[in-house]
Amino acid sequence: MKKVSLRKETVIENHTVTIQKKLKKIFGHLDPSNPPEICPIRDILSPVTDKWSILIVLFLGGYHTLRFNQLKTMLYGVSSKSLTERLKHLEKDGYILRTMFSEVPIRVEYQLTEFGYAYLNKLIDITEWISLSMPKIVKQRYQFDETIENEKQKINQ
Repeated sequence: MKKVSLRKETVIENHTVTIQKKLKKIFGHLDPSNPPEICPIRDILSPVTDKWSILIVLFLGGYHTLRFNQLKTMLYGVSSKSLTERLKHLEKDGYILRTMFSEVPIRVEYQLTEFGYAYLNKLIDITEWISLSMPKIVKQRYQFDETIENEKQKINQ
């Protein structure tokens, strides 16, 4: 039994060391007293990980080519303004390609670029992890809310 426990601890320790090395590689060069002009998280990752951008990339990955109104229908609750902003940002950063056809009315289609497909693969990995973890997360939320409610009741007694 102890061999299994020691082996498990070693695997966890190795995993922790690997994570620490990766984080140092990402953030090790940053100097808090002299912040960089472009932050890898705030300026690069954050704009493409908001709820609408993630869904846009996932839908374009699944349907290959979509028009504005098709995306708007699929993204229940998104405003035209938000969708336009997200599409422009994704195009500016090279995730999607916008093709305009000179027809009446003008037809505009969106599709992922090669770079966008690379990002889609990462999103699929995290989406699969979320799908597997969702029951646990929902349970933890419920337990948290229950604990808070119990604490409130104890204070009010």
